[in-house]
Amino acid sequence: MPQKMTRAERSWILYDVGNSAFILLVTTTIPILFRGLADAEGIDAVYASGLWASVTAASVLALAVLSPFLGAVADYSGMKRKLFLASLGLGLLGLSGLCVVGNPFAYLAFFVAARLGYSACNVFYDAMLTDVTTDDRIDRISAAGYAWGYIGSCIPFIVGIVLIFTTPFGWSTAQATRASFALTGVWWALLTVPLLRDVRQVHCLDDRPDKVRHSLARLRETFRKLRRDRRMRFFILAYFFYIDGVYTIMSLATTYGAEAGVDQTQMILALLLTQFVAFPCALLTAKAAARWGTVRLLRLSIVAYMGICSFGYQLDQAWEFWLLAVAVGMFQGGIQSLSRSHFGKMIPKEEANEYFGLFDIFGKAADFMGPAIVAFCAFVFHSSSFGILGLLILFAAGFVLLGKSERA
Repeated sequence: MPQKMTRAERSWILYDVGNSAFILLVTTTIPILFRGLADAEGIDAVYASGLWASVTAASVLALAVLSPFLGAVADYSGMKRKLFLASLGLGLLGLSGLCVVGNPFAYLAFFVAARLGYSACNVFYDAMLTDVTTDDRIDRISAAGYAWGYIGSCIPFIVGIVLIFTTPFGWSTAQATRASFALTGVWWALLTVPLLRDVRQVHCLDDRPDKVRHSLARLRETFRKLRRDRRMRFFILAYFFYIDGVYTIMSLATTYGAEAGVDQTQMILALLLTQFVAFPCALLTAKAAARWGTVRLLRLSIVAYMGICSFGYQLDQAWEFWLLAVAVGMFQGGIQSLSRSHFGKMIPKEEANEYFGLFDIFGKAADFMGPAIVAFCAFVFHSSSFGILGLLILFAAGFVLLGKSERA
């Protein structure tokens, strides 16, 4: 019989419920409102898609450069909490800005701040996984975080959608959309409280006055370790490629759907369905991994995403978008949660933040490459379809490298 979750594990999972509400906005109403602001300024629709993809790429690349260093500094006693709170403040500040600005370029600037704060929080949050649980439970707890994040994030999102569709208090659609952003910010902040109360930095290095210099030295040594450890090296390279496609599909779903002519309401409802499908599938994937192996399940998910990209290339009808939304929901949570927990089992626990910072640089650098491919195709070919098809190369590379990791 599975052991009951500890209070720290539950509080860690609750944060995923809080911050996942923000990323749901990133894949739905935040880019939709940007498109409305861009239209009002007379910006071409395809150019707007390319601009959004470019800003997304730039923001994740910036964090990819910073995350290993931030992670290394967070390994010292007491630093993880401080850096987490600073990142949370930046994310909530950026989200607050999205609630008030009307200029599309100012909107992009606040989006970058919100995205950077959210992503930086995740560097420290992911590393907390090794503080709250053990290796024999890590797949289950990681999957539970994603699963409950998917379903819990729907609560403020549904309330926000009701506001948008009903436009109460004499609000316009844009005002109701901004109110939904504010609601999400409150939700994110409130569900961070249990984590701050119950989760402690168990594995850490002793504090020292020369943290910055020592962190840089540790990073150099860690990169040398990665070169020597074939299993970890092949896995993190595989992750770099396949997670690129996953994040790109998440980030650009609504902009690509709008370009293909899918109605905004249908896109939002279809992506909401993705959350409900992802909840049980993430939990089932963790159970399947315990039986058949984590790497095998990851490779199966990569093959599924290759099918999703192939089908998405020719997408031009609403029912096809709905079908892809269900397919993504079936594999999205599993591939993310198993990647996180598999890496967590491979690393030294007292340096978890540093290693998860490296994990994040590969994930976020990849998240730069996918949107950059889509942006290039949007600007050069005046269509994002070729960019979606190009993601097949990235998934194929991840599949091959993951096999090498298993054999190393």
